[in-house]
Formats: sequence, C-alpha cells, structure tokens
Amino acid sequence: MGRMTPQEFAKGIGEGLLSFPVTHFKDDFSFNEPAYRDHIEWLLQHKPGGLFAAGGTGEFFSLTLDEVSRVTRAAVEQTKGRVPVVAGCGYGTAVAQQFAKAGEEAGADGFLLLPPYLVNPDSAGLAAHVETVCKSTKLGVIFYNRDNAILNEVWLAKLCDRCPNLVGFKDGYGDIELMTRIYARLGDRLTYVGGLPTAETFALPYLEMGVTTYSSAIFNFLPKFAQDFYSAVRRRDHEHVYRELREFVLPYIEIRNRKKGYAVSIVKAGMRAIGRPAGPVRSPLTDLDVAETESLTKLIAGRS
Repeated sequence: MGRMTPQEFAKGIGEGLLSFPVTHFKDDFSFNEPAYRDHIEWLLQHKPGGLFAAGGTGEFFSLTLDEVSRVTRAAVEQTKGRVPVVAGCGYGTAVAQQFAKAGEEAGADGFLLLPPYLVNPDSAGLAAHVETVCKSTKLGVIFYNRDNAILNEVWLAKLCDRCPNLVGFKDGYGDIELMTRIYARLGDRLTYVGGLPTAETFALPYLEMGVTTYSSAIFNFLPKFAQDFYSAVRRRDHEHVYRELREFVLPYIEIRNRKKGYAVSIVKAGMRAIGRPAGPVRSPLTDLDVAETESLTKLIAGRS
C-alpha cells in the first residue's frame, strides 16, 4: 500500500478522535520499545482516527533525533497502515528539516510542526520557517498554533497558497475570535484539530468553528471514556458532555494544574493507575507526588 497523499492524510485525521501516545521509558530513561508497541496495539483496539508519535504528550522535547525516528518507526510498524501516523517535528528550521527527513524515512504519514525553539519571531519569519519545512517534505503538515508560534488568517492563507502540503491547523492558543477568522477565511482548505490542554474542555464550542477532532491525552489510559466523550461532542449532546466535564475532566484538570509541566506527567500517572505503566517522565518534567497520584487513581477508578 502506498503512502497517503497530504489530502488523504488530512481527510483521515479529521474523521475521528486522535490519540497522543506517551513515549515509554525504562527506569534508566531509555526508550522502552516493546512496551510502547504494546501500548499502540492496545490503543488501536479503541479505534483512534490517528496516532501522534513523539508528539507533545510523547515528550518530543526530551527526545533525540534518533529517538524520534525510533519511536515513529515503531508506531508505523505497529499500526501497519490501520490509521495515519503523525510524527513530531520542530525546533529551528534546519533541525526541523532533519526531523522531517527522518520522519519520512521512518514511514510517517505526516507531521505536526511544533513551535520553533525559544525565539519569538515576527509573523513573516515564522511563515518563512513553516514554508521551508513544508517544502522539505512531500508529506502532509499540521501547523501547531501555540506559545511563540501564532499565525493569523492572512498569513495562513498565504502559506496555504504556497504550500499545498500544509493541510492541517492545530490550535493550542485558544483565541476564539482568531479561530473564527481563520475558519471563515480558509474553510475546508485545512483540517482543524483542537490542541488546548485538556482538549475535551473546549471540544464542544470548538466544534462550531469547524474543529471536528482533537488530540486526546486521556485516550492513553481511558480510551473508552475518551471515545464516548468524543461521540457525545460530535452529536452535540450537551447533557452528556457537561456531566462528564463536571464529574471527571474538570477534577482531572484541577490535579493537572497543581504544578507546571503536569499536562504530560498526569498522563503517565494515569497509565500507572490502570496498571499499564509507561515509566517516568524525563527532566525537566517531574512526576506526580504520592498524594496527587492517589487523588488521580481514585478519580480514574470510577471510570475504568
């Protein structure tokens, strides 16, 4: 089977809930490939619309180029074409091009282009960065709008004209007016992905702005809950959505917000809570403490 075109890639990721697998580490913080592959296979049983290998929840920021390649290749080999595999890509322009090349060689179907490292560029410079990375690959690219990488609808429209393989827009910024302007201008030229942490909180209002899917970190440890919640969002079942927000998602967020960096750490704690440990997080992140882990375990117990 041939690799997806960028347009096929965009269509695929827009049709279902997206899973953001953690990257499994051993106690010495090395990549635990067998455990990662086992996790991918378990997630696939719950029918995600796509898998993000070595993304934000997968600790892309702590992985070497070689490790990102290994993680991506493991995900590609394990999925066997059942769902699109989206590889992480980022840092400065030259390094991002290296990640794009490595992802292609590892068999990824497309990329999530994360913000460039440290700098706060002008829109013209950021657009040049995105265009250069897009033109370095034939695969579909999703631009991640967050932190120091924010583009408005005018610059996105220019990039869409220049880069046919820029096919996705993931929003982690949360500006409702900007999101509305982007969707009003570009419509179905892009596939829109919710990327605010925790994405379930924003899923219902974002659906009205053309954001048909989102990446769920909760999918890692409560895949059935995540899929049921997504189904309720898509059918606009407000009663179901707000009940689950009150009873699980908002208490989960309260634990997540206790310390910086817990958006990833809490997911690995959730994995431990269901008996599918993924190892520790790498520094500079820290794992949840005992009391926080106990609170999360009790919360998850009613949903497993």
